[in-house]
Amino acid sequence: MGPFTSIAVFLTIWWTVLFAVLPFGVQSHAEAGIDRGDGGDPGAPVDPKLKQKFLITTGIAAVIFAILWVVLWLDLIKLPPLPRTH
Repeated sequence: MGPFTSIAVFLTIWWTVLFAVLPFGVQSHAEAGIDRGDGGDPGAPVDPKLKQKFLITTGIAAVIFAILWVVLWLDLIKLPPLPRTH
């Protein structure tokens, strides 16, 4: 797997993991009993903790990518070659 393919695969894994991690630990204003009198959305999170979630996402994505890379490096799964254009 080349460097550009590796980056593309890692970013795809990262975004997928991010969408899985985002809802964890979220409490809305309505659940917290906070009145949003200014017209804000009562379903908006009180404290989304995005920095922590980005770090967790990066760690999980790195582990998944490392497993994938080892599987491909050891040829446990053979990928078909890409067609070449001239």
